[in-house]
Amino acid sequence: MTTTVVHVAGMTCSHCVNAVTEELKELAGVRDVTVDLVAGGTSNVSVTSDAPLDGEAVKAAVDEAGYAVVDD
Repeated sequence: MTTTVVHVAGMTCSHCVNAVTEELKELAGVRDVTVDLVAGGTSNVSVTSDAPLDGEAVKAAVDEAGYAVVDD
């Protein structure tokens, strides 16, 4: 198992959390998604998966949900 943490901008509520979680859970090998919501700020999203995830696939999933990954 591996955990990938990404920082996501623009989430403000539980609907936002659900949208991002649903998109990320569709990626192959994803077992769990945990969001530390910072309404109006940058939220930490932890994705637990069987193997390391492709960063571009994670960004694309977050984008599909309507939000943006913020680079460190």
